[in-house]
Amino acid sequence: MLSKPINMEEKKVIFGKRLKSVREMRGLSMAELSKKMNGMVTPQAIYKYEAGKMMPSGQVLSAFCVALETIPDFLFRPFEVSMENIEFRKKAKMTVKEKNMIIGEVKDGIERYCAIEDALGLTSKFDIDFSHTVVDSEDKVCELAAQLRKEWELGLGGICGVVNLLESHGVKVQEIEAGEDFDGLSGFANGCPVIILNKNYTPERKRFTALHELGHIVMTFPEGATPRQKESYCHLFANEVLIPSEIFAKLVGGTIGWHIHLRQFVDIQMMYGVSIDALMYKAKRLNLIPESRYVTLMKRKNADPAFKREVERSRTANERPSRFESLVYKALSAGLISETKAAYYLNINKSGVEQNFA
Repeated sequence: MLSKPINMEEKKVIFGKRLKSVREMRGLSMAELSKKMNGMVTPQAIYKYEAGKMMPSGQVLSAFCVALETIPDFLFRPFEVSMENIEFRKKAKMTVKEKNMIIGEVKDGIERYCAIEDALGLTSKFDIDFSHTVVDSEDKVCELAAQLRKEWELGLGGICGVVNLLESHGVKVQEIEAGEDFDGLSGFANGCPVIILNKNYTPERKRFTALHELGHIVMTFPEGATPRQKESYCHLFANEVLIPSEIFAKLVGGTIGWHIHLRQFVDIQMMYGVSIDALMYKAKRLNLIPESRYVTLMKRKNADPAFKREVERSRTANERPSRFESLVYKALSAGLISETKAAYYLNINKSGVEQNFA
C-alpha cells in the first residue's frame, strides 16, 4: 500500500508495535526472546524498543528477524489495517498468551490479504445487510437464514462449498493452525467482514463454524443480549443455513417418534455436510424425536466407542480458503510482485512459489 513518508519518531513507534506484535504471535515473553537471541538484547532493552524509545542497529535488527522468523520489511511496515468488532470463540481454558498468538497471526494474515488486494487495485464488497432486523427470537434467526439462502440463490439443497461461497460474497476467510481450544473468530478489517477458521477441524465443523461466525457478522442482537444468547442464535443460524428445517423434517419423515436412526442421519450428513451431532440436536429442537430419544442417543454415544466413532466420523469433502492464494499468484503473473514477495505473502519459501507457479 502507498504510505506518506514517516519520520524517525514514527518509525520507532511502528517498529515497537510490530516487534511486540510478532513476539506475541510467536508466543515469547521478553525474557524468552532475549534468551533466544543469546542475550544480545536484554528484556529491559526489548521493553524500550517496544515502547518506541529506541531504534535497533543493523546487527540487532538482523538478530530480531532470525529469532522471530520475520523480515525487516514487516517490522517497519506501517499499520494500515484495523480490526474491529472481533468475536472470539474460544474455550475458557485458553490462556492470554495463546489468545495473543492467535490475534497476532490473524492481524498479520489479514494485513497481507489487504495488501495484495491493494496491489491488484481490488476491493471486497459484502453484499448482505440485515442491520434493519433486530434478532430477538429463534423465529427471527430462521427468517434471516432463509433470507440469506434466497438472496444468495442457494435454493433448498446442500451447499457444496461454504468457504468459497463466503469468499465469493466479499468475506475474507482464512485458516490458522490452532489447538482444540480455538473454535473461530470473526470481525471487520477496514470495514470488510473477516472469518478465521481452525485448520485442524473436520470439514463439517469448519462449515458450521464459518456460518456461525457469519451469524455474528450479519445479525443485530437486542441490547442486553448475553454472550450465551448470541452464541445460541448463531448456532441456530448456521444450522438453518446449512439445512432448512422444512427440508430436514421431510427427510426424516416429519412426525415425532423413535424411528429416526443413525443411517438416516448419515445420509443427510452426506447430502448437506452437517455433523450428525448437529442433526440430532436439530431433530430434538423440532420435536421430530422426543427428548428421551435424544438423551438415549447421547448416552449411547458416550458409552459406546464404536457408536461414537460413527457419529463423529467426517463424511464431507474438506474445504479451504483459496481467494487470497489465487490473488497472490495473479499479482505475480502480472509482474506486480516478485517471487520473493509472493513467498512472503504466502508465508512459504521461494521454492514453494516456483513449484506452484510452474
